[in-house]
Amino acid sequence: MSPARSAAELSTALASNQIVRREERDHLEGLLFQQLRSAPQFAGAYYGDEDGNFVYVKRQGASEYVTKIVDVAVGVPERTEFIQRSENFASVGRFFDPEDRYDPRSRPWYQEAKAYRSSIWTDPYIFFTSQSPGITAATPVIGFDNHVQGVVGVDIEIKELSNFLSQLRIGKTGAAFILSRNGDVIAHPDPALLTTETNDGRLSFPSIDTLEDPIARAAFGDRLSADGVAVDGLIQTDFEHQGQQFVSLIMPFGLDDIPWTIVLYAPENDFIGIIKENRAQNTLIAVAVAAVTALLGLALANRIHAPVRAFAVRSALISQGEVNPNEPMPTTYKELENANTALVNEISQRKKTEAEYRLAFEKASRGMVHIESRTGRLLRVNESFAKLFSFAEEELVGTTFQSRLSVDDQDALNEFMERIAGDSAFGFEAKAITKDGTPIWVNFNGIFFPADSSGGTYIVATIDDITQARVSEEKIETLHREIAHYSRQEMMGELATGLAHELNQPLTAITQNADAAAYILGDTPENTTDVKGLLSEIDQQAHQAANIIRALRALVRKDENIPDDFDIRELLLQARRLVRSEARQHAIDIVLVKGEELQVRAVHVQIAQVVVNLIRNAIESIADSDCSERKVTISAEATDGCARVDVEDGGSGIADSLQLFTPFETTKRDGMGLGLSISKTLIEANGGEIWHDQSAKGARFSFTLPLKGSDHG
Repeated sequence: MSPARSAAELSTALASNQIVRREERDHLEGLLFQQLRSAPQFAGAYYGDEDGNFVYVKRQGASEYVTKIVDVAVGVPERTEFIQRSENFASVGRFFDPEDRYDPRSRPWYQEAKAYRSSIWTDPYIFFTSQSPGITAATPVIGFDNHVQGVVGVDIEIKELSNFLSQLRIGKTGAAFILSRNGDVIAHPDPALLTTETNDGRLSFPSIDTLEDPIARAAFGDRLSADGVAVDGLIQTDFEHQGQQFVSLIMPFGLDDIPWTIVLYAPENDFIGIIKENRAQNTLIAVAVAAVTALLGLALANRIHAPVRAFAVRSALISQGEVNPNEPMPTTYKELENANTALVNEISQRKKTEAEYRLAFEKASRGMVHIESRTGRLLRVNESFAKLFSFAEEELVGTTFQSRLSVDDQDALNEFMERIAGDSAFGFEAKAITKDGTPIWVNFNGIFFPADSSGGTYIVATIDDITQARVSEEKIETLHREIAHYSRQEMMGELATGLAHELNQPLTAITQNADAAAYILGDTPENTTDVKGLLSEIDQQAHQAANIIRALRALVRKDENIPDDFDIRELLLQARRLVRSEARQHAIDIVLVKGEELQVRAVHVQIAQVVVNLIRNAIESIADSDCSERKVTISAEATDGCARVDVEDGGSGIADSLQLFTPFETTKRDGMGLGLSISKTLIEANGGEIWHDQSAKGARFSFTLPLKGSDHG
């Protein structure tokens, strides 16, 4: 079910960032179609907006799909259109349904996602189209104005759960089924029992009370409240039905963050019938085993006690003068000597182990502490822990660990206090404060140890400083957001610049013609004043349009990015991390060739945009080909006062007919052809060059940047 939520959130991100525009129904339908093809467990994917428009792609058979498009802007009967498509997205038929009045805004998945403004799982329900039980993952699309513009949904059929339960054997005649959080039966070994018709003719799930399973009603009917099911752990009970004894279990069954519950029952005799039949025989065997054990115990005790008893007798005889103390000792003394030697060795080994642990604890390079469970009091700390928080060791002993955590991180404080009251190992990340008030991030991992024979425990924990790791992650996230924002800004700049160039010429002609008309009317006074006024108004409007276009160009082409010095290899590492998940989806390796540090002078976010664009192009090229070498190689080296970066793939290469770096030239079906054009603009703006190497096996794109302090900058 996690892939369903991820698919919904991915589609939402693409729509929110206008990478796939919601108004472009063809592109939106293609996106939903690809999501459906990528996961066979998906039954359908769709998008509904605030006006009631709806795009829905669903499976129909093994290799056929149906698209439903509701367009509220057109009239009946063209309002609702159905398109039948093949596995390769080709249209094989279409028709309109004038009777269809579907409105996504009235559906629970839409209303809940809009209300919570976050990803949600609906309660299981019977799908309207397939009449099959299922569940929906829905995510709202929130615009730049912070208003919900629509909701993306993904349907998953859950009938396979019933198929699994039908093959599951609980004893000989037992059964198991699954309940939703409101107590509805959503999976049962007999799928025919799963649907019931409501008073208004809709299909819904039955409850335990209405389920046609009398044993289930006897087992759970009086233990499930009207508000639903809520259990924290395993609940086991016995009950009787028609004179037969049964056992039942209720236990939580969480998938992702969906609180479901498994319940099962089985006749008691399925498990302990044979034990009951052989009870007498088992009793005799137990008595015999106990007798033999007792005899062996007496014999062993006598053998162990013999040398001690002999020692006591000999001591008494020596004290009475009846035995010479210089006589050889009995053999039983040797046994005592051996026992004593073994005991001494055991004590020595234990002391050695304790000394080694104490040394390892005190000299460990990571922070280590002993914490009193249930209170959080520090019983013992090592030097690394004290140094991490800028304290002396004696200053920390006796204080509480939770006092070192930041009061801003209330979730971590609550989790720590809750977990130390338990008895199982745990770990978490939290924001902490040093002695001088400096905030740091730490990773905590603790395990419980028995403190004494009374059942008390203490926690041995390791604490690692992860501040730098968190800073690096935040830099990666910041870079990712900047790249996404800059990409949209650059695309709009390219389009606005082209638009201004095309429209300035006719606007100039309009202005010249208006001036000429005013001049002619000035020389011919017989013309009316109204005509002259009209021409003057045309002239004013034309000039105003030109001013608007110039303002638009100034807005989208403003240069507020300032070049700085940075390590190009560090940027390549960050860019590789940004696209690593995409590469893994297609089983592609991204290899960064080792090399020396190279400091360049450029606008950091602009170069990041170029690198990410080239790597993604390489991934898509390999994914669309059948090449055996699924690898993208990235390298950087210094040459002629510049840093040169190469991005090479083993894909099918670039067609000779394609004019690279030209706007709107692309081989991608859904591409705009602006990626390489923008990359060329950015590289040249930073004093470098970019080109494509025709001699490479697949495709190799290279660019240069001025090194720090070089004349190129």
